[in-house]
Amino acid sequence: MFERARRLLQYVTTGIILAIAAIVWLVLWDYYTAAPWTRNGQVRVQVADIAPRVSGQIIAVKVQDNQFVRAGDVLYEIDPFDFKVALAVATAKVNERQADLALKTTQETRRNNLTEAAASQEEKQVYRVTAEMSKAQYAQALAELSQARINLERTQVRSTVTGYVTNLIMRVGDYATTGAPNIRVIDASSYWVDGYFEETKIHAVHLGDKVRLDLMGYSKPMWGHVVSITRGIATANATPSTQGLPSVNPVYTWVRLAQRLPVRVQIDSIPPGAQLSAGMTTTVTVVGSDGKRMHDTMTEVFDRLHDALLGGAGGSGTHQDHTAHPVAAPQPPRESHE
Repeated sequence: MFERARRLLQYVTTGIILAIAAIVWLVLWDYYTAAPWTRNGQVRVQVADIAPRVSGQIIAVKVQDNQFVRAGDVLYEIDPFDFKVALAVATAKVNERQADLALKTTQETRRNNLTEAAASQEEKQVYRVTAEMSKAQYAQALAELSQARINLERTQVRSTVTGYVTNLIMRVGDYATTGAPNIRVIDASSYWVDGYFEETKIHAVHLGDKVRLDLMGYSKPMWGHVVSITRGIATANATPSTQGLPSVNPVYTWVRLAQRLPVRVQIDSIPPGAQLSAGMTTTVTVVGSDGKRMHDTMTEVFDRLHDALLGGAGGSGTHQDHTAHPVAAPQPPRESHE
Protein backbone atom coordinates (compact mmCIF):
# COMPACT_ATOMS: atom_id res chain seq x y z
CA MET A 1 0.00 0.00 0.00
CA PHE A 2 2.74 2.42 0.97
CA GLU A 3 4.82 1.42 -2.07
CA ARG A 4 1.89 2.12 -4.44
CA ALA A 5 1.34 5.55 -2.85
CA ARG A 6 5.02 6.38 -3.21
CA ARG A 7 5.03 5.41 -6.88
CA LEU A 8 1.86 7.41 -7.49
CA LEU A 9 3.47 10.41 -5.86
CA GLN A 10 6.53 10.01 -8.10
CA TYR A 11 4.32 9.84 -11.20
CA VAL A 12 2.40 12.94 -10.14
CA THR A 13 5.58 14.82 -9.34
CA THR A 14 7.13 13.82 -12.67
CA GLY A 15 3.97 14.87 -14.49
CA ILE A 16 3.94 18.26 -12.78
CA ILE A 17 7.60 18.83 -13.64
CA LEU A 18 6.99 17.87 -17.27
CA ALA A 19 3.94 20.14 -17.43
CA ILE A 20 5.91 23.05 -15.99
CA ALA A 21 8.76 22.39 -18.43
CA ALA A 22 6.32 22.30 -21.35
CA ILE A 23 4.71 25.58 -20.27
CA VAL A 24 8.10 27.26 -19.84
CA TRP A 25 9.24 25.95 -23.22
CA LEU A 26 6.11 27.25 -24.94
CA VAL A 27 6.41 30.64 -23.27
CA LEU A 28 10.11 30.86 -24.14
CA TRP A 29 9.39 29.94 -27.74
CA ASP A 30 6.62 32.54 -28.00
CA TYR A 31 8.69 35.14 -26.14
CA TYR A 32 11.69 34.91 -28.43
CA THR A 33 9.99 34.13 -31.76
CA ALA A 34 6.54 35.73 -31.90
CA ALA A 35 6.10 38.28 -29.13
CA PRO A 36 6.08 41.86 -30.52
CA TRP A 37 9.18 43.22 -28.83
CA THR A 38 12.75 43.97 -29.74
CA ARG A 39 15.92 45.12 -28.03
CA ASN A 40 16.97 46.74 -31.29
CA GLY A 41 15.42 50.18 -30.77
CA GLN A 42 17.01 53.58 -31.12
CA VAL A 43 16.07 57.12 -30.17
CA ARG A 44 16.05 59.45 -33.15
CA VAL A 45 15.54 63.18 -33.63
CA GLN A 46 15.25 65.79 -36.36
CA VAL A 47 18.11 68.25 -36.78
CA ALA A 48 17.77 71.66 -38.44
CA ASP A 49 20.69 72.39 -40.76
CA ILE A 50 20.83 76.17 -40.60
CA ALA A 51 22.53 77.98 -43.47
CA PRO A 52 23.08 81.74 -43.89
CA ARG A 53 21.03 83.62 -46.48
CA VAL A 54 23.97 85.96 -47.19
CA SER A 55 27.72 85.44 -47.43
CA GLY A 56 30.39 87.10 -45.31
CA GLN A 57 32.94 86.73 -42.54
CA ILE A 58 31.65 85.67 -39.12
CA ILE A 59 32.40 88.35 -36.53
CA ALA A 60 30.56 86.96 -33.50
CA VAL A 61 29.30 83.55 -32.31
CA LYS A 62 26.48 84.02 -29.80
CA VAL A 63 26.02 80.40 -28.66
CA GLN A 64 28.01 77.50 -27.27
CA ASP A 65 27.94 73.80 -28.06
CA ASN A 66 24.89 71.99 -26.55
CA GLN A 67 23.31 75.29 -25.51
CA PHE A 68 19.52 75.52 -25.38
CA VAL A 69 18.10 78.08 -27.80
CA ARG A 70 14.63 79.18 -28.81
CA ALA A 71 13.36 79.74 -32.32
CA GLY A 72 14.42 83.25 -33.36
CA ASP A 73 17.47 83.49 -31.10
CA VAL A 74 20.63 84.85 -32.78
CA LEU A 75 23.22 82.13 -33.33
CA TYR A 76 26.01 84.15 -34.96
CA GLU A 77 26.60 87.40 -36.83
CA ILE A 78 28.14 88.10 -40.24
CA ASP A 79 30.11 91.29 -40.92
CA PRO A 80 27.38 93.81 -41.84
CA PHE A 81 29.60 96.55 -43.37
CA ASP A 82 29.03 95.66 -47.04
CA PHE A 83 25.30 95.29 -46.45
CA LYS A 84 25.06 98.66 -44.71
CA VAL A 85 26.76 100.23 -47.73
CA ALA A 86 24.36 98.43 -50.06
CA LEU A 87 21.43 99.71 -48.00
CA ALA A 88 22.74 103.29 -48.20
CA VAL A 89 23.17 103.00 -51.97
CA ALA A 90 19.67 101.58 -52.36
CA THR A 91 18.23 104.38 -50.22
CA ALA A 92 19.98 107.01 -52.32
CA LYS A 93 18.72 105.39 -55.51
CA VAL A 94 15.15 105.45 -54.18
CA ASN A 95 15.45 109.16 -53.43
CA GLU A 96 16.84 109.77 -56.92
CA ARG A 97 14.06 107.78 -58.61
CA GLN A 98 11.44 109.48 -56.50
CA ALA A 99 12.66 112.94 -57.56
CA ASP A 100 12.85 111.89 -61.18
CA LEU A 101 9.31 110.50 -61.01
CA ALA A 102 8.03 113.76 -59.56
CA LEU A 103 9.72 115.71 -62.38
CA LYS A 104 8.42 113.44 -65.14
CA THR A 105 4.91 113.46 -63.68
CA THR A 106 4.91 117.27 -63.55
CA GLN A 107 6.10 117.50 -67.15
CA GLU A 108 3.40 115.09 -68.28
CA THR A 109 0.69 117.04 -66.46
CA ARG A 110 1.89 120.35 -67.86
CA ARG A 111 2.06 118.94 -71.40
CA ASN A 112 -1.43 117.47 -71.15
CA ASN A 113 -2.81 120.88 -70.18
CA LEU A 114 -1.49 122.54 -73.34
CA THR A 115 -3.73 123.05 -76.31
CA GLU A 116 -3.48 121.00 -79.49
CA ALA A 117 -1.73 123.92 -81.20
CA ALA A 118 1.01 124.03 -78.57
CA ALA A 119 1.54 120.26 -78.28
CA SER A 120 0.64 117.39 -80.59
CA GLN A 121 -0.85 114.07 -79.44
CA GLU A 122 2.40 112.32 -80.28
CA GLU A 123 4.36 114.65 -78.03
CA LYS A 124 1.90 114.14 -75.19
CA GLN A 125 2.25 110.37 -75.59
CA VAL A 126 6.04 110.62 -75.37
CA TYR A 127 5.77 112.45 -72.04
CA ARG A 128 3.22 109.92 -70.80
CA VAL A 129 5.52 106.98 -71.62
CA THR A 130 8.47 108.77 -70.05
CA ALA A 131 6.48 109.24 -66.83
CA GLU A 132 5.46 105.56 -66.81
CA MET A 133 9.10 104.49 -67.25
CA SER A 134 10.12 106.72 -64.35
CA LYS A 135 7.37 105.18 -62.22
CA ALA A 136 8.61 101.68 -63.03
CA GLN A 137 12.19 102.64 -62.19
CA TYR A 138 11.01 104.02 -58.86
CA ALA A 139 9.22 100.75 -58.09
CA GLN A 140 12.39 98.83 -58.94
CA ALA A 141 14.42 101.05 -56.63
CA LEU A 142 11.94 100.38 -53.81
CA ALA A 143 12.29 96.62 -54.36
CA GLU A 144 16.08 96.88 -54.29
CA LEU A 145 15.85 98.90 -51.08
CA SER A 146 13.67 96.21 -49.51
CA GLN A 147 16.17 93.53 -50.57
CA ALA A 148 19.11 95.53 -49.16
CA ARG A 149 17.27 95.98 -45.87
CA ILE A 150 16.44 92.29 -45.49
CA ASN A 151 20.01 91.30 -46.43
CA LEU A 152 21.30 93.49 -43.61
CA GLU A 153 18.91 91.77 -41.19
CA ARG A 154 20.09 88.38 -42.42
CA THR A 155 23.63 89.09 -41.21
CA GLN A 156 22.21 87.96 -37.87
CA VAL A 157 21.64 84.24 -38.38
CA ARG A 158 18.80 82.99 -36.16
CA SER A 159 17.62 79.57 -35.04
CA THR A 160 14.63 78.18 -36.90
CA VAL A 161 13.64 75.72 -34.14
CA THR A 162 13.64 75.44 -30.37
CA GLY A 163 16.25 72.99 -29.19
CA TYR A 164 19.94 72.43 -28.62
CA VAL A 165 22.96 73.55 -30.61
CA THR A 166 24.94 70.45 -31.55
CA ASN A 167 28.46 69.75 -32.82
CA LEU A 168 29.38 73.43 -32.95
CA ILE A 169 32.71 73.79 -34.74
CA MET A 170 32.48 77.29 -36.25
CA ARG A 171 34.55 80.15 -34.88
CA VAL A 172 34.97 83.87 -35.34
CA GLY A 173 36.79 84.55 -38.59
CA ASP A 174 35.21 81.70 -40.56
CA TYR A 175 33.56 82.59 -43.84
CA ALA A 176 29.85 81.88 -44.15
CA THR A 177 28.61 81.00 -47.62
CA THR A 178 25.04 81.48 -48.76
CA GLY A 179 23.11 78.21 -48.64
CA ALA A 180 25.90 76.18 -47.00
CA PRO A 181 24.83 74.82 -43.57
CA ASN A 182 27.40 75.62 -40.88
CA ILE A 183 25.44 75.24 -37.64
CA ARG A 184 22.89 72.67 -36.52
CA VAL A 185 20.15 72.74 -33.90
CA ILE A 186 18.38 69.64 -32.54
CA ASP A 187 14.60 70.12 -32.54
CA ALA A 188 13.72 69.36 -28.90
CA SER A 189 10.10 68.53 -29.78
CA SER A 190 10.88 65.98 -32.51
CA TYR A 191 12.23 62.96 -30.59
CA TRP A 192 10.88 59.57 -31.58
CA VAL A 193 11.95 55.92 -31.39
CA ASP A 194 12.56 53.51 -34.25
CA GLY A 195 12.03 49.89 -33.24
CA TYR A 196 13.56 47.40 -35.68
CA PHE A 197 11.19 44.42 -35.46
CA GLU A 198 11.78 41.06 -37.12
CA GLU A 199 9.43 40.49 -40.04
CA THR A 200 7.93 37.50 -38.21
CA LYS A 201 6.61 39.87 -35.51
CA ILE A 202 5.29 42.68 -37.71
CA HIS A 203 1.87 40.99 -37.99
CA ALA A 204 1.34 41.63 -34.26
CA VAL A 205 2.14 45.37 -34.53
CA HIS A 206 -0.67 47.77 -35.44
CA LEU A 207 -1.01 51.52 -35.79
CA GLY A 208 -1.96 53.11 -32.48
CA ASP A 209 -0.67 50.21 -30.33
CA LYS A 210 0.64 51.31 -26.95
CA VAL A 211 4.39 50.79 -26.61
CA ARG A 212 6.70 50.50 -23.62
CA LEU A 213 10.20 51.90 -24.15
CA ASP A 214 12.98 50.83 -21.79
CA LEU A 215 16.05 53.01 -22.17
CA MET A 216 19.39 51.45 -21.42
CA GLY A 217 20.61 52.92 -18.14
CA TYR A 218 17.16 53.92 -16.81
CA SER A 219 14.98 51.74 -14.57
CA LYS A 220 11.67 53.44 -15.33
CA PRO A 221 10.17 53.11 -18.81
CA MET A 222 8.95 55.64 -21.32
CA TRP A 223 5.62 55.21 -23.08
CA GLY A 224 4.49 55.85 -26.61
CA HIS A 225 2.39 54.51 -29.46
CA VAL A 226 2.97 53.18 -32.97
CA VAL A 227 2.50 55.86 -35.63
CA SER A 228 3.81 54.10 -38.74
CA ILE A 229 5.38 50.93 -40.12
CA THR A 230 7.91 51.22 -42.92
CA ARG A 231 6.82 50.09 -46.37
CA GLY A 232 10.24 49.30 -47.74
CA ILE A 233 13.93 48.86 -46.96
CA ALA A 234 16.99 48.78 -49.19
CA THR A 235 18.11 45.50 -50.73
CA ALA A 236 21.55 44.70 -52.10
CA ASN A 237 20.02 42.43 -54.76
CA ALA A 238 18.54 45.44 -56.53
CA THR A 239 21.92 46.99 -57.32
CA PRO A 240 22.38 47.23 -61.12
CA SER A 241 25.32 45.31 -62.54
CA THR A 242 26.33 44.27 -66.08
CA GLN A 243 23.98 45.67 -68.72
CA GLY A 244 21.92 47.22 -65.94
CA LEU A 245 20.72 43.82 -64.69
CA PRO A 246 20.28 43.26 -60.93
CA SER A 247 23.20 41.63 -59.16
CA VAL A 248 21.76 38.83 -57.01
CA ASN A 249 24.06 37.28 -54.44
CA PRO A 250 23.76 33.48 -54.07
CA VAL A 251 22.66 32.15 -50.67
CA TYR A 252 24.56 29.19 -49.23
CA THR A 253 23.16 29.17 -45.71
CA TRP A 254 20.49 26.74 -44.58
CA VAL A 255 19.09 29.12 -41.98
CA ARG A 256 17.36 32.26 -43.23
CA LEU A 257 17.43 35.14 -40.77
CA ALA A 258 14.33 37.26 -40.43
CA GLN A 259 14.69 40.73 -41.91
CA ARG A 260 14.16 43.69 -39.58
CA LEU A 261 11.70 46.45 -40.44
CA PRO A 262 11.60 49.88 -38.75
CA VAL A 263 8.49 50.74 -36.74
CA ARG A 264 8.15 54.41 -35.79
CA VAL A 265 6.99 55.10 -32.23
CA GLN A 266 5.92 58.52 -31.02
CA ILE A 267 6.98 59.25 -27.45
CA ASP A 268 4.00 60.17 -25.27
CA SER A 269 5.62 60.32 -21.82
CA ILE A 270 9.04 60.07 -20.23
CA PRO A 271 10.06 59.32 -16.64
CA PRO A 272 11.17 62.27 -14.49
CA GLY A 273 14.87 62.97 -14.80
CA ALA A 274 15.33 61.09 -18.08
CA GLN A 275 17.48 62.91 -20.63
CA LEU A 276 16.91 61.92 -24.23
CA SER A 277 19.73 61.92 -26.74
CA ALA A 278 19.55 60.75 -30.33
CA GLY A 279 21.20 57.37 -30.74
CA MET A 280 20.30 56.01 -27.30
CA THR A 281 19.43 52.31 -27.20
CA THR A 282 15.99 51.20 -26.06
CA THR A 283 13.95 48.02 -25.80
CA VAL A 284 10.63 48.41 -27.62
CA THR A 285 7.70 46.35 -26.37
CA VAL A 286 4.15 46.44 -27.72
CA VAL A 287 1.78 46.28 -24.76
CA GLY A 288 -1.96 45.95 -24.22
CA SER A 289 -4.43 48.63 -23.16
CA ASP A 290 -3.79 47.82 -19.48
CA GLY A 291 -0.12 48.72 -19.82
CA LYS A 292 1.19 45.15 -19.65
CA ARG A 293 3.01 43.12 -22.23
CA MET A 294 0.75 41.31 -24.71
CA HIS A 295 2.79 38.17 -24.04
CA ASP A 296 3.83 37.46 -20.45
CA THR A 297 7.43 38.12 -19.52
CA MET A 298 9.42 35.30 -18.02
CA THR A 299 9.33 36.95 -14.59
CA GLU A 300 5.54 37.05 -14.65
CA VAL A 301 5.36 33.39 -15.76
CA PHE A 302 7.59 32.23 -12.92
CA ASP A 303 5.60 34.35 -10.45
CA ARG A 304 2.36 32.73 -11.57
CA LEU A 305 3.84 29.25 -11.38
CA HIS A 306 5.18 30.04 -7.90
CA ASP A 307 1.76 31.24 -6.74
CA ALA A 308 0.00 28.26 -8.29
CA LEU A 309 2.32 25.69 -6.72
CA LEU A 310 2.69 27.30 -3.30
CA GLY A 311 -0.77 28.81 -3.08
CA GLY A 312 0.39 32.42 -2.79
CA ALA A 313 -2.65 34.68 -2.63
CA GLY A 314 -0.80 37.99 -2.85
CA GLY A 315 1.32 39.08 -5.81
CA SER A 316 4.99 38.52 -5.94
CA GLY A 317 5.58 42.19 -5.52
CA THR A 318 7.25 42.48 -8.87
CA HIS A 319 4.66 44.70 -10.51
CA GLN A 320 6.05 48.09 -11.37
CA ASP A 321 4.39 51.44 -11.26
CA HIS A 322 3.35 52.34 -14.81
CA THR A 323 2.25 55.87 -14.07
CA ALA A 324 2.84 57.92 -17.18
CA HIS A 325 4.45 61.30 -17.05
CA PRO A 326 3.53 63.61 -19.90
CA VAL A 327 6.31 64.77 -22.14
CA ALA A 328 7.23 68.22 -20.86
CA ALA A 329 8.29 71.05 -23.10
CA PRO A 330 12.06 71.54 -23.16
CA GLN A 331 13.13 73.72 -20.29
CA PRO A 332 15.86 76.31 -20.83
CA PRO A 333 18.68 76.62 -18.35
CA ARG A 334 17.89 78.85 -15.40
CA GLU A 335 18.93 82.41 -15.90
CA SER A 336 21.35 83.90 -13.45
CA HIS A 337 20.14 87.03 -11.58
CA GLU A 338 23.48 87.96 -10.24
